[in-house]
Amino acid sequence: MSAGAKILQAKTALVVVDLQNDFLHPNGAYARGGDANPPALLLPERVAAVARALKAGGGLVVASQFTLWPDAKGEPMISPHLKALRPYLARGDFAPGSWGQANVDALAGLVDVTVSKVAYSAFFNTQLDWVLRRAGIDTVAVCGIVTNGGVASTVRDAHMRDYRTLVLGDGCAAFGEERHNTSLADMRNVAEVTDCAPFIASLA
Repeated sequence: MSAGAKILQAKTALVVVDLQNDFLHPNGAYARGGDANPPALLLPERVAAVARALKAGGGLVVASQFTLWPDAKGEPMISPHLKALRPYLARGDFAPGSWGQANVDALAGLVDVTVSKVAYSAFFNTQLDWVLRRAGIDTVAVCGIVTNGGVASTVRDAHMRDYRTLVLGDGCAAFGEERHNTSLADMRNVAEVTDCAPFIASLA
């Protein structure tokens, strides 16, 4: 973000990607499966501070929730590539309306709109674009997990939909610092990369 560039809060949405209990909580599905992401545990409070600052000026806060919808037998419908990566995912994990699917506690009272998603991007097969346009949003700031997955896919989809798109670098995390940094560098082709504090300072 260039020095002095201002962000009009009333036209801006913070899009929080997948800061959910099943991803982050020590009792969540990923922790039970042995998949730890320590940098991600630092995100909720940092992102909550951004959400509070943006909402103070009339901005919108949207959270995406990765969701495993159950089939007629109650078994989660998991795409083959995800099942290969995360074979431990089981019945009840990321289930709609469950504790695991829910946003982490730090976001309580801060999220205006929640969309359920089934793939990396928060735009894919959700009502996110409709909600943003209905709310008069022209700028989105994306944060959450993982940098090279849900965040990067959401950022590219926002760019293709002609939103002014920002990435909050220290509001994102990946499984490994190298992946995180490489992904941020790559997203500079389609978005403005900044951090949470400068973003807050830029709000007008």
